[in-house]
Amino acid sequence: MTTIPTLTTERLVLRAFVQRDIDEYAAIIGDPEVTKYLGNGIPLSRGEAWRQMAMILGHWRLLGYGLWAVEEKATGALMGRIGCQQPDGFPGFELAYTLGRQFWRRGFAREGAAAALAYARNVLGRTNVISVIRPANAGSIRVAQSLGAVLDTEIDFYAAPSLVYRYG
Repeated sequence: MTTIPTLTTERLVLRAFVQRDIDEYAAIIGDPEVTKYLGNGIPLSRGEAWRQMAMILGHWRLLGYGLWAVEEKATGALMGRIGCQQPDGFPGFELAYTLGRQFWRRGFAREGAAAALAYARNVLGRTNVISVIRPANAGSIRVAQSLGAVLDTEIDFYAAPSLVYRYG
């Protein structure tokens, strides 16, 4: 079994998802504002959120990397998910970040994504890293650009126009 490493930053703990995360994760991924630019844009039910947590853990098992649960150090609250993924059919090795609304606009996504990007480069040896972002998702674009990503191309992803940002 792959051991999922824990990363810490000044304000965050990036760790493996555990069963006790389901209530908070279901609330985050069930919020229409959070899911507006993810996948098909439809919020997930509790059962779908649980299956997604299981898929995230399976990604680690199959590929040796994946998304972490993001916990706020100060409170222990589950904030969302950040990490790297490349499920079958994805356009590349992706740095992804999704946080609950109450954690937006406070630098948490950038802080966690910077740690995940450093892990991808320094531990996994990845030099070709992308983020796939919907054009209207200005917050995610700002995070990617703040980490050095530049717009590379536009693709159709989950039947919607999406931008591919490439990290230098």
